[in-house]
Amino acid sequence: MSCSQLLFRLSAGEENYDVEFESEKYQVEVKILEDTAAYIHVSVAVDDGHFWRAMHPLASSFISRKEVLGT
Repeated sequence: MSCSQLLFRLSAGEENYDVEFESEKYQVEVKILEDTAAYIHVSVAVDDGHFWRAMHPLASSFISRKEVLGT
């Protein structure tokens, strides 16, 4: 997904998802941490709904560069 598509979906409030993988259910939370002129910084956290994993979900973040006109 392009940076602009990602930014549109996250700004529209699509931040929480329930996902099923190999018969297990997971909760996924995606948030914009930074939105600059050059990039967006996005965090992703995943837990399986159990108490301890919900308190300390697996988490990571990534940067997606925005398209710059004229380059």
